[in-house]
Amino acid sequence: MGWRAFGEALVTLLVIMDPLGNAPVFVSLTSHLDPRESRRAALAAVAAAAGLVLGFALFGQLVLEYLNISVESLSIAGGLLLFLVALDMLRGTGSPREPTAGDNIALFPLATPLLAGPGAIASAMVLVRRYPSAGGRASVVAGIVVAVLVVGAALLVADRLSRLVSRSVVQFLTRVLGLLLSAIAVQLVVDGVQGLLDRA
Repeated sequence: MGWRAFGEALVTLLVIMDPLGNAPVFVSLTSHLDPRESRRAALAAVAAAAGLVLGFALFGQLVLEYLNISVESLSIAGGLLLFLVALDMLRGTGSPREPTAGDNIALFPLATPLLAGPGAIASAMVLVRRYPSAGGRASVVAGIVVAVLVVGAALLVADRLSRLVSRSVVQFLTRVLGLLLSAIAVQLVVDGVQGLLDRA
C-alpha cells in the first residue's frame, strides 16, 4: 500500500468532512427522529456519501476525458472549491440550510453537501489522478473508505459527542481545520498552475 497516498486521502477527506464539526449539525437535523431512525439516517447518509465520492474517484476520469478537461484544470478548480469551503469553516458559516418538508435528510443535506460536497468530490478525483498506479489508486480508495468510516462512527455517537465537547471547542477546531484546508487548497492550485506551465 502507498502510505503517502493513503495518508493524504485520509487527512484531506477528514478535514473536508469535518466529523467533529458536523456532529452538532447532525444532531440538530435529526432531533425530530427517534434513536433508531437517527442511526438509520446516519448509515444511509454515510453510504450515499461514500458511493458518491468513490464513484467520482474511480470513474471521474471518464467524465474528464469526455469533457476534454485536463487534470491541471481539475486541480485548480478543486483547489478553488476547497478554498471556498475553508473560508466557510474559518468564518463559521459552513452549515447547510435546514431541510424542507419532503426532503430525505439522509441524502440532503447530510450525504450532500454536508459530507460529500464539491470539495470532497474534487479532492477524490485529484488524488486518484495524482497517484495513477494501481497501488496508488487502491491506497486513495482505502483512505476514502477509512475517512468515511470515521465520519460514520462520529455521526452514530454524535448525540453524546455534542454533549461532551462544548460549542466553543468545536468552533475553535473547525477554524483550525479550515486553516489547514486552505493550505491544501492553495497547494492544489499551485500544482495545477505548475502543471500547465510545464505543458506550455
